[in-house]
Amino acid sequence: MVTFDRHRRLRSSAAMRDLVRENHLEKSDLIMPVFVDATIQDKEEIASMPGIYRYSLNTILDEIKEIVDLGIQSIIIFGIPDHKDDVGTGAWEDNGIVQEAIRKIKAAYPELIVIADTCMCEYTSTGHCGIVKDHKVLNDESLEYNTKVAVSQVKAGADMVAPSNAMDGFVAAIREGLDKAGFKETPIMAYSVKFASSFYGPFRDAADGAPQFGDRKGYQMDPANRLEAIREMKSDEKEGADFTMVKPAMAFADIIRDVRNNTNLPLVAYNVSGEYAMVKAAAANGWIDEEQIVNEVLVGLKRAGADLIITYFAKEVAARMDAQKK
Repeated sequence: MVTFDRHRRLRSSAAMRDLVRENHLEKSDLIMPVFVDATIQDKEEIASMPGIYRYSLNTILDEIKEIVDLGIQSIIIFGIPDHKDDVGTGAWEDNGIVQEAIRKIKAAYPELIVIADTCMCEYTSTGHCGIVKDHKVLNDESLEYNTKVAVSQVKAGADMVAPSNAMDGFVAAIREGLDKAGFKETPIMAYSVKFASSFYGPFRDAADGAPQFGDRKGYQMDPANRLEAIREMKSDEKEGADFTMVKPAMAFADIIRDVRNNTNLPLVAYNVSGEYAMVKAAAANGWIDEEQIVNEVLVGLKRAGADLIITYFAKEVAARMDAQKK
């Protein structure tokens, strides 16, 4: 008699499949990105990201109310300033667009976790993530300014900073700066493994942060590399990161698993703008079932090892979770 394993016993019904399901997506896993724009008075949809908007200070609380009412507990905030210069002044001045938005959000919704993206690319006239001299992004000089950004964001009320500038030593510099400013309890969510990826295209449209010359391959990682990701993550962990991140997510699930296997820090996957836009475009053409694809992608990131997911689908997913309970 032929003998074999009967794996299908555990797939025999929906209830049985639910019973043995290994990974689940919860609202508490989701972090919703929010864009606040100093150059507009209302809100504007981002053409390459259907359903995602830039908000003015006048309208930002409308978006935050929706997020909170859906049960999403965390946001990450990005700013579009009304002026740019070579040192990204708008990123770290007390009345910067992000600082003003953070104060407004925390006053209205003190329990919401507000994470501030800590970078300069939206604020510099060069579109690069640091200080530029002779068409070269300077590492150590950039650390000073990115630290100023982080401190100003926390002074405004941010619960956490998420440095994304990809400079060597950025976690150590920001940790030291926060501690000296009296913010020893403020966590750092490090963009530890940030690839120089073409998946960021729609975000650069959204945040007006494309480089004005060259690219970011001199400080962001080569997508072909794997071992480098572990080196980057371990450096950030040693320097004081409280969370670590892999960005982008979908094409880098192997890296998420590698990082998960090499750290006990909470691990964040950033399901980036290009990943969002691709799904939206395919769904708009009737080529895929958007709801099923989004669920498969996000659960897949959890299966790969992510604890938290930054995703532009957060509101839609949370709304579907509510609908399923009715």
